[in-house]
Amino acid sequence: LGYNIFNPALVARVFLLISFPVAMTSWPIPFNVDMETAASPLGVLKTDGVGFIQHISLWQMSFGEIGGSMGETSAIALLIGAVWLLFKRYITLTIPLSFILTTFAFTGIFYLLDPAHYASPVFHLLTGGLLLGAIFMATDMVTSPIAFRGQLLFGIGCGLLTAIIRLWGGYPEGVSFAILIMNGLVPLIDAWDLSDKKEKAKEEAK
Repeated sequence: LGYNIFNPALVARVFLLISFPVAMTSWPIPFNVDMETAASPLGVLKTDGVGFIQHISLWQMSFGEIGGSMGETSAIALLIGAVWLLFKRYITLTIPLSFILTTFAFTGIFYLLDPAHYASPVFHLLTGGLLLGAIFMATDMVTSPIAFRGQLLFGIGCGLLTAIIRLWGGYPEGVSFAILIMNGLVPLIDAWDLSDKKEKAKEEAK
């Protein structure tokens, strides 16, 4: 395994997103033979508001009948991938579950406070790169914490940052930025977690 601090795939994606924002944020309209492009649901939410996403059904979000980056539009396909990774024991539930639930809970609070201005937490769950990032990117063993408590903190941090960027940031999507920011904090999280365990071990030894 490598010794990279940041997830290489996300570094490349963020570099392209910042350098070529138009090309990286235009997607073909599903089932459109003329290959017309349009914004993703998160992009529409950011620029036009909640009223313009009401027509998007749960079915469309779940089965990928929406615009978006390749690999992030079908929630069902991503969840099948998660089951396979868990079955093979390549990942655990700690990071994905804490990541997803934090984003869901934080966006849900603001939806309950002002549903006319904020999208539902289900919308945030099924659109954009939340599932892709939580399942396949944040769980990268090189760039994520070692122990359970550190992984829990990492996932919560990713979820919180994702929600903050989505709700108030300049970009409609915050998953890549959130994971990279938390990648940079992993050495500190591991140091805190392991030092605390060493202190407990010393106390038990006494």
